[in-house]
Amino acid sequence: MSAPSSYDPAPIYDSVDIDMVVKVLSQTAFSPFFTCFIPIFYIFQGYEFVNPVVLIPSIYCAAVSAFWLLKWISQLYRNQGSFFFKPKPLDWSEQIVVITGGASGVGELLANTLAVRNVTVVVLDVKPIVTENYNIVYYQCDVSKWEEVEAVSKKIIDEIGQPTMLVNNAGVVQGKLIIDLKPEDVYQTFGVNTLAHFWTLKAFLPGMIKNKTGHIVTMSSVVGFVGCVRMADYNASKAALMIINESLRYELDKVYDAPGIRTTIVCPGHILTPLFSTVQLPSNPFFQFFVPSIAPVTVVKAIITALDAQQSQTIFLPFYTNFSPVVRMIPSYLRDICQKFSGADYSMRNFTKVTARRPDEVDLLVANGKD
Repeated sequence: MSAPSSYDPAPIYDSVDIDMVVKVLSQTAFSPFFTCFIPIFYIFQGYEFVNPVVLIPSIYCAAVSAFWLLKWISQLYRNQGSFFFKPKPLDWSEQIVVITGGASGVGELLANTLAVRNVTVVVLDVKPIVTENYNIVYYQCDVSKWEEVEAVSKKIIDEIGQPTMLVNNAGVVQGKLIIDLKPEDVYQTFGVNTLAHFWTLKAFLPGMIKNKTGHIVTMSSVVGFVGCVRMADYNASKAALMIINESLRYELDKVYDAPGIRTTIVCPGHILTPLFSTVQLPSNPFFQFFVPSIAPVTVVKAIITALDAQQSQTIFLPFYTNFSPVVRMIPSYLRDICQKFSGADYSMRNFTKVTARRPDEVDLLVANGKD
């Protein structure tokens, strides 16, 4: 009998986990608006300001407010924003969004969600997207090959127009030990996961620079910060995207004087998509509470929110991924404890590369014990 798969075609989106707790706390105990009422309440009760029941909540409120102020200033500086004026509301009907790997998983859901907003969506994939949305246009393209990207990009610009947003979402995973990786495996991983970003940027970025506006979304991963067994090529390909995104930001700001072109990088944990349908993660409640898997809709919501906000962002999903950059800086014995708790070194033991495009096809594979 095959082991249970981590892919769930109908996940429970409202399960209680650390992300839900953090979300509630951010609107209550860690919210300046909420905490400021605590000392005010005691003052209205007749307590003096120097009284500890007033002074301590006041200090806590000031600390929380300072944290949010620094976060706001950082975001303001990063986006060359104005203290008085926000960007004009985004007119989605004028956007042309190119999505690589848009025929399945997160890319497919993002394409269909944007299409509902009357957005012109262009999907680049080796397999066609099955959709009823008339404003989704599909172009067959192996994004790992510059010649194909160059040819398709010219057709897109001529037939549809200059893209205003680019979502580099295409990805593959081999799930093999380093010595078991064939040369073609490594070439494919870096071709799709890394080199494709260079090719699409070369193809579509010049038009954005000319117009001084646009948005580039880079789909990286939390494993770009950490290494694990049977994922060396995938981890390395995702780690490279961190530097590509950062270098791109500085080139746009310092060379092209185009701060209006936003750059967002997404670093998610395990997503419940067919790509990682055969990954086996710990099933104990403690792990699922602190290291939950996320549904594709959660990632799509975050991407659309970032696009709508017209601000460069680094998106970590779920909450535990915010600590992934710190893991590399802690002592090795603590690092090994984190690695053991994550189960990352054993999650790919029975991994089988799934080439099925649709979730229902993956269900069929799992039911037949081919996971």
